[in-house]
Amino acid sequence: MAKMSGGEALVKSLVREGVEVVFGLPGVQMYGIIAAIRDEPGIRLITTRHEQATTYMADGYARASGKPGVALVVPGEGLYNAGSGLATAYARSSPVLVIAGQIPRSQIGKDLGGLHEVADQMEVIRPVTKWRRQVLSPAETPACVSEAFRQMRNGRPRPVEIEMPPEAMVEREEVELEEPGPVVRGRPSRDLLEKAARTIAEARSPVIYAGGGVARSDAEAALVSLAEATNIPVIVSAGGKGSIPDGHPLCYGSSLGPRGALYEVMEVADVIIGIGTRFSLRNPAGNSATLVHINADDTEFGKTHSNTLALHGDAKATMEALVPHLLAAGVGERPSPAKAVAAARRRVEDVSSIERNEPQHTVLEALQTGIPEDAFVVWGMTQLGYYSRVHYRVYEPKTYIDSGYAGNLGYSFPTALGAKVAQPGRPVVCVVGDGGFMYNSSELSTAVKYGINTVTVVFNDGAYGNVARDLDEDFGGAYEADFVNPDFVKFAQAFGAIGMRASDPLELAELIPAALEKGGPVIIDVPVERMPRPRVWAARAPWTKPQEGLIGQPG
Repeated sequence: MAKMSGGEALVKSLVREGVEVVFGLPGVQMYGIIAAIRDEPGIRLITTRHEQATTYMADGYARASGKPGVALVVPGEGLYNAGSGLATAYARSSPVLVIAGQIPRSQIGKDLGGLHEVADQMEVIRPVTKWRRQVLSPAETPACVSEAFRQMRNGRPRPVEIEMPPEAMVEREEVELEEPGPVVRGRPSRDLLEKAARTIAEARSPVIYAGGGVARSDAEAALVSLAEATNIPVIVSAGGKGSIPDGHPLCYGSSLGPRGALYEVMEVADVIIGIGTRFSLRNPAGNSATLVHINADDTEFGKTHSNTLALHGDAKATMEALVPHLLAAGVGERPSPAKAVAAARRRVEDVSSIERNEPQHTVLEALQTGIPEDAFVVWGMTQLGYYSRVHYRVYEPKTYIDSGYAGNLGYSFPTALGAKVAQPGRPVVCVVGDGGFMYNSSELSTAVKYGINTVTVVFNDGAYGNVARDLDEDFGGAYEADFVNPDFVKFAQAFGAIGMRASDPLELAELIPAALEKGGPVIIDVPVERMPRPRVWAARAPWTKPQEGLIGQPG
């Protein structure tokens, strides 16, 4: 044991867990931790311009690296500001640790109006965290950090929080550091695996539906091996894009919708192997199918599909354990479905040809041409982001990043910065609208300061374009959905970044490769007109249009 401050104990524990970077904002309650980071050569602090960016950047770092991302914020309002990033990480099962300050120990829970005080601070973030812990002394710190990383690395990886009062960061006492705990990749029992193998072997038309849990488990190679060993084809969700390469002969494509070729594949399937997916209401299994559901989170079983065979375990470990049982049951003798997969993909392309007159289609093709296959692409909540879920082709693991069901504007730019910090040698491209970009545009300062050389494509229509269009078409006219933008080229240059402008969105096929060669953060301004609602969105929620009477009742 050695004598050290709570801040030192925390930082040394982070280093032992493999943490190399923390995204944070220094503040008055955090000085003990900031000083410890300053004096620790194995770790560095990237200071953001707003707390919101800390957790977004940590999330981008986690998803691009496969390792936990770490954020640091002051208590109260600082943690509130970081909450949207926690919500996104929660929605996408991303391992993010947020370290928050607290008010002095003697004031906690007394409602005395201390600086940044929020009563029941841990309760505020309970809905968007997997685990939370308050640390009140230096000696408690190593065990707390160890448990935080155990929670993130085992089971379903979601955000966790540690909070400390300021005096615990500077007090000194004897502290015993801990070694990182083991990663336990749980798998179902042999009996369950054999039952699942028999169920799959008896299927006439099985299909695999792969979600984001494949990437969280680093199970992309295991998924491809499972498909190839069994000749069972794969559909991926938006979160699962990249878990099997587009173009693989057993890959149907992604982002199942309420109709079309992929929906029909699911409807006729008698067994669906759901891997690392919530199987949400937007992506239901065929009503008569058996769902063999592989998931690290046992609370997801049976939520949306009653006929479920639950395989509770890590996606990678469970797939690897299941394959020998499938082969023993004769599943490997199935004929290749490659011709049927190719025919379905042609049907998808035939439908896409109807959409070729839609601006989203041609612009997405320009992006596809300009962005390298190995690039990480962070898609904002904008028309091209929505469209990409179905049509953008992904060839490398973990390279497609979206906000999942959180669906929040403003996340994509700082998330892309975090991804670039994790993968400095790989291209990182952010695709965002002008509305979303301005949420965190001040992080251009962070990008320039630390040399985080992303390329950000800003589609600029001077409005919250989807909102304006929907209000015009369904509610009798848009209202307050437009705004005033800066000149984005000059805006970038004012920070010391590089500004470029497309005279036509199709120029992105050439502009993006040129921007990636610039050696600095680049903003590409892409002026666009309002885009029409794409055909793929023809089916819409009833509450997006005026209704007579009640739409439905709770429950």
